Amino acid sequence: MNPSSPVTFEDITLIKHIALALTLAVAPLSSFAAQFVEGKHFTQIAEKASAQPKLTEFFSFYCHNCYNMEKQYLGDIKANLDKNITFDGKHVDFMNSDIGTEVMRSLAVIQELDAGEKMTHAMFAAIQGDEGAHGHDHDHSAHEEPEINNRDDIKKVFADNGFDISKYDAIADSKAVNDKIDLWRVQQRQFQIQSVPAFVVNDKYAVNMSSIRTLGELIDLINYLAVEHK
Repeated sequence: MNPSSPVTFEDITLIKHIALALTLAVAPLSSFAAQFVEGKHFTQIAEKASAQPKLTEFFSFYCHNCYNMEKQYLGDIKANLDKNITFDGKHVDFMNSDIGTEVMRSLAVIQELDAGEKMTHAMFAAIQGDEGAHGHDHDHSAHEEPEINNRDDIKKVFADNGFDISKYDAIADSKAVNDKIDLWRVQQRQFQIQSVPAFVVNDKYAVNMSSIRTLGELIDLINYLAVEHK
């Protein structure tokens, strides 16, 4: 399993969170068209775009770079997207195992419950520990005794965070959740997701993370691809 991106987000020169508000005081999107180059900053991965502008993040609860993205950058990315762009998170299936599927299923349950960042952060922490968001690699094989070994362990994480788990099994095994997991697997292959975190815009363009130098540049590129580039 290769849960983390070849180019770690820590290795990219990201602007500091405290300076983000100043950096994002930028010109209209049209001024960015010339600076983004297909094949360098983004790659077309499908012929047809989604009907509406959207950003999809493919990630894994086992990936420490994904945890870092979740806690330090994703909030700023979402806050500065064009108002017409929707966001969706999808869990990859790099493990191809029973526990890997259960962990994927947990994200689908989180979305069905509209549990948001609270439970997403809780699942990251349960698998990696809080230090996982600070550059420590915590994949499933790195633990002698992983805290998440089965569905009961996952349900305990939900219970510990104040959720009634009496209906967890019904939601986890529902058609809506099964269909969602099937879609994630299909799109993982369709969009050729080989490392995470990965961003796909409008189901048509993949962001080339290795070419991105600042968080502001990433946000500008996403907005440009979603609402301007055809």
